[in-house]
Amino acid sequence: MDIATTNAIAWPRKTRELQTAILDSTRWDGFKYRDGDIVVDTWGKSGTTWMQQIVGQLLWGAPDDLMVVAMRSPWIDMRTIPLEPMLAGLEAQAYRRAVKSHLPIDALPFSPGAKYIYVGRDARDIVWSIYNHHANFTEAAIDGFNNVPGLVGPPLISPPCDIREYYLRWLDDDAMPGLPFSSLWDHVQGWWNARHLPNVLLVHFNSLKADLGGEIRRVAAFLDIAIDDAKWPTILEHCSFDYMKTSASKIEQLEETFKGGGNTLIHKGTNGRWKEVLTPEEIARCDEVAARRLTPDCAHWLKTGENTD
Repeated sequence: MDIATTNAIAWPRKTRELQTAILDSTRWDGFKYRDGDIVVDTWGKSGTTWMQQIVGQLLWGAPDDLMVVAMRSPWIDMRTIPLEPMLAGLEAQAYRRAVKSHLPIDALPFSPGAKYIYVGRDARDIVWSIYNHHANFTEAAIDGFNNVPGLVGPPLISPPCDIREYYLRWLDDDAMPGLPFSSLWDHVQGWWNARHLPNVLLVHFNSLKADLGGEIRRVAAFLDIAIDDAKWPTILEHCSFDYMKTSASKIEQLEETFKGGGNTLIHKGTNGRWKEVLTPEEIARCDEVAARRLTPDCAHWLKTGENTD
């Protein structure tokens, strides 16, 4: 991209800090972008680890270990990871870098020279997945989040209710106290508004489920990565749900964070589990809230993955 084009674009600007029991946007202050850096961003439980795996497989020669990708592409805004060693490790990386974030676009420093991949998913599926994640934090993990110095806002707590009540409470307040992240609707709308920028790509969980190979190729084209045909079958295998779940189950460190370890981090990978629990009226309430909080085109994309642009 030439300088004239870069200067003519209204790039997103960071306008606020976001700090919760889990997230701290100020941790990005010490990160020095390089041109070509890749940021995988989601609200959470939308396919974050899946997209990290896809990017890592394309960048680093299809490594045969989920942990390799996780270690090389750290979550910068996570409060419990020691910051200085993480930043030093990223600075020492001599290859093209990828990192992870759960920040909304207005709380994230934005670089015209970086590439951003945002992953979305139907809000009901996100809530079902985040509940499993949230409810299965170990007591040690919750204590760790709440006792790291610098906590801002309410502490993280285990869900005091079942999944149905959790969903209904979330519809009333999607930034309810104790939830690991911030407002989903604001998060999605902000990134949706940036979708036409030349360095932003939106990917949907439904599309990954329906055509994994096609979506991997779309990501590769966006990142200007030529796919090695000899490694293509391995890349596909390593990005499959079964492979990722098996690989995650072997990561012993996850047992400190989740009851069930890696089997909780990568749980079902399926959509529509809420259909067996909610009434038609309760299902429809999500669409009603989305219609109030999102533009129609954004609401349609979040629910279906269909982009009408």
